[in-house]
Amino acid sequence: MPKHDFSKPAAEMAQLLARHAEAVCRHYLPAGRRQGRYWLVGDVHNTPGRSLFVRLTGSGTGKGAAGRWQDAATDQYGDLLDLIRERCGLTDFRDVAEEARRFLGLERHDHAPVARGDGVSAMSVVSAAPDPEPNMAGDPDFAPVHAQRAAKRLFAMAQPLTGTLAEAYLYRRGITSAALMDAGALRFHPRCFYRVDPDAPPETWPALIAAVTDLKGAITGVQRTWLDPEGFDPVRLGKAPVATPRRALGLLLGHAVRFGMAEDVLAAGEGIETILSLRCALPTMPMAAALSAGHLAALLIPAGLRRLYIARDADLAGDGAVARLTERAEAAGIEAMTLFPQRGDFNDDLRELGLPALRANLWAQLVPEDVARFVPLG
Repeated sequence: MPKHDFSKPAAEMAQLLARHAEAVCRHYLPAGRRQGRYWLVGDVHNTPGRSLFVRLTGSGTGKGAAGRWQDAATDQYGDLLDLIRERCGLTDFRDVAEEARRFLGLERHDHAPVARGDGVSAMSVVSAAPDPEPNMAGDPDFAPVHAQRAAKRLFAMAQPLTGTLAEAYLYRRGITSAALMDAGALRFHPRCFYRVDPDAPPETWPALIAAVTDLKGAITGVQRTWLDPEGFDPVRLGKAPVATPRRALGLLLGHAVRFGMAEDVLAAGEGIETILSLRCALPTMPMAAALSAGHLAALLIPAGLRRLYIARDADLAGDGAVARLTERAEAAGIEAMTLFPQRGDFNDDLRELGLPALRANLWAQLVPEDVARFVPLG
């Protein structure tokens, strides 16, 4: 690869990486594979799968450029510098630039500044459009403001949950009708578009649509969970037989799917089913589903909150999210308490151990005043 002067803005380094996009992918994401014009892998941590795609060919800059990537499951996107940063766990851009130079075999000029140019985007939260609009679906350059509008449009098109396949799906996951009270954030769409990859023709599947809102209640995004119309499969647990049955759309970072309005106490966790499982035992406690470990760690905390219960998912990502959110809450003077499941998560507890066991485990972890306040009588 050619030697290059990187006293120029980092956009040029990103373009040079893009000219060797497949080599970058083979080096940093060897668990993936090439499929057509894309490199497919599970995520930025090199997990096997198909959720993250990297464009291997395309125009030099802008929409359709080589090196642009998106993770359909987490809604992260960026260029190859962003990918190197995430894959290597780097936080300082100078370290990212140094790692990129090392890969490219470049010599850094002494004291040469590396500036993050306008042509290189930061990580953001965006996903495929809910309908097959040209030059929009699945494109990492699909502007967040348009994604937010598309999310609002999709939620408005969806129908109330009652009597739908989405409600039946939640019941089969063990969720009770009491947990679905005050669940206006959840709706159903009978024919929600799904694409295997950005260039594939759209398919239609029924879907649970969940509204993601900010602290003022404004919709910033949605999560789509595509469902199997043929019934409840014990392996997929009712989700559609597609590669990524959950995808988000819009602005997610800091926001959540909310059940009830938090005043002084809030319970927060990752998945919708996890939070609804908690609501089976604590139907009046305000709760928020952040939709992923990364988003849980970054959840915006309401003003006036005194106590935050954090529902832990029993894995490394879940532990990291709990630790980061706890640190943020305590720095703000808020009491943070972790709720521990007995299985992998609280929906596993509900389905495998039953509601009485879930209640007993949860209630024992609450402070006494919250037991008196939120535990239902009888």
